[in-house]
Amino acid sequence: MAERDADVLVIGVGSMGSMTCWRLARRGISVLGLERFSPGHDRGSGHGGSRLIRSAYYEGPGYVPLVARAFELWRELEAETGIPLLTVTGALMIGPPNGELVAGALRSAREHQLPHRLLPAEAARRRFPQHRIDRDEVVLWEARAGVLRPESAIHAAVARARALGARVLTGLRVDRVEVGGEEVTVEADGHRFRAARAVVSVGPWLSSLLPELGLPLRVERQVMAWFRPRDPERFRPHRFPPFMRDRGGWHGYGLPALERDPDVPGARPELAGLVKVAIHHRGAAADPERLDRGVGREDLAPVADLVAETLVGLEPWPVEAEVCMYTNTPDLHFVVGQAPSTSRLVVLGGFSGHGFKFAPVIGEAAADLVLEGRTALPVADFSPLRFG
Repeated sequence: MAERDADVLVIGVGSMGSMTCWRLARRGISVLGLERFSPGHDRGSGHGGSRLIRSAYYEGPGYVPLVARAFELWRELEAETGIPLLTVTGALMIGPPNGELVAGALRSAREHQLPHRLLPAEAARRRFPQHRIDRDEVVLWEARAGVLRPESAIHAAVARARALGARVLTGLRVDRVEVGGEEVTVEADGHRFRAARAVVSVGPWLSSLLPELGLPLRVERQVMAWFRPRDPERFRPHRFPPFMRDRGGWHGYGLPALERDPDVPGARPELAGLVKVAIHHRGAAADPERLDRGVGREDLAPVADLVAETLVGLEPWPVEAEVCMYTNTPDLHFVVGQAPSTSRLVVLGGFSGHGFKFAPVIGEAAADLVLEGRTALPVADFSPLRFG
């Protein structure tokens, strides 16, 4: 029998795949990562200069322990690489007190005893004058939240995995994954790679690469926009923490203006000093192979309207914009688990626009699952088996 290329193949070295490579290599496992583009690329879902990490999770209290472990692992990756990735600022959830966003976040905060404060509208306006807050709205401020730098995080994880002995090959599009006997075989641009096991984490390309799983995934085109503040100091992280805003049936979100740091791998100096604002979901269905990456006025007008209605002190029209993709499951929860037909294949996907903050803990869970077939981390509800 020909010699295997690795103990574990990691297919897709983006947000989750890069962290899986790191967590596997840290255990001394022989790892080969295969990436179609390059670490920190802007073709999928792992870019955008900044991402929100929050603990008072409105989507459900079950996520809170995963966020807690993710915080630990983000700090661990920073310590191992010397690359700054996480700035703790707190975060704001703004909306009606009985709305999905505030009520859900408050439920998680209380159940897990997270540090938080619930501010009525008048007090919130005094504390955060950058926001227009209606009389019937409240603000939940939580302490255990902040800003992540996604491109730098992926660079850091790949660099650390390589330093620990992992190999990562780029510019290879995986065409086929086949499980047979006691190994997994992968075909990529005319090359064949063999390993005992594999983790597949290819974002919006998951359904096309593994159609036999029948995962009900919907890819959604998203537009991120950046606005110039009139007074930059008012929008720095220590004065303008990231926020989510309940608009009655949909949510907007925003992140503060970050400092220029061109020496950090993956940093986005062109976005320094700009405030990021976007609409969470409400995007059009998309094909990742034919994604419209152009941004037109019809894309930006809803975000500009959100800024005009809810924020004070930003220029009215964005100066930068980018397109990314969400890969959504019907229930908007993740897909993390062994493939239904084999324990040799672990599948990661369907992160539905809220997965990046969990990347290192998802990587840790994937390492557990692919090596041991189980994990103590609370990801059982994310199994692909739930789709039948």
